[in-house]
Amino acid sequence: MEKEGNRIILGIDPGSIITGYGLIRVKNKKPELLAMGVIRMQKSADPYQKLGLIYKRIKSLIIEFSPDEVALEAPFYGKNVQSMLKLGRAQGIAMAPAINRGIPVFEYAPRRIKQAITGNGNASKEQVANLIYKILKIEEEAESLDATDGLAAALCHHFQSNNPSLPKSYGSWKEFMRKNPDRVK
Repeated sequence: MEKEGNRIILGIDPGSIITGYGLIRVKNKKPELLAMGVIRMQKSADPYQKLGLIYKRIKSLIIEFSPDEVALEAPFYGKNVQSMLKLGRAQGIAMAPAINRGIPVFEYAPRRIKQAITGNGNASKEQVANLIYKILKIEEEAESLDATDGLAAALCHHFQSNNPSLPKSYGSWKEFMRKNPDRVK
């Protein structure tokens, strides 16, 4: 449970082939990396086995780290209905272990996550990852951008819950860094 502003947030970037996750501990409003990684599913595997892998891994992360909150990247609307259905299933099964344990779940649109991390809702995955490395002082590159996307969901939730009135956008990276020195040290 959250104690005097300290909490653990599990961030998840659900996918039907790769699901990324990241865990942060927030102490005195300062986030630090606990873990990050990916759940890889074989392309030819039965779709229900893939969902089972996501469920089991997220459940094991919840048992190991006891997060206080879970933040998920919401599926974005695409032209392919089948892809949306697969992403929706992956998201649902990723949140199920948290719901089962009574852990609050929060959902953020991809643009909102990018905006919270970089100040730009159109930032690339690489730009998000680079700022994640700086914010959390990560020296080794993640095995996949899906892992940093999971961390980005967790950090977005941290920033959003500590400052719900974050500015919508910035004119430049320089302006973002000037107005947010505590996020890019």
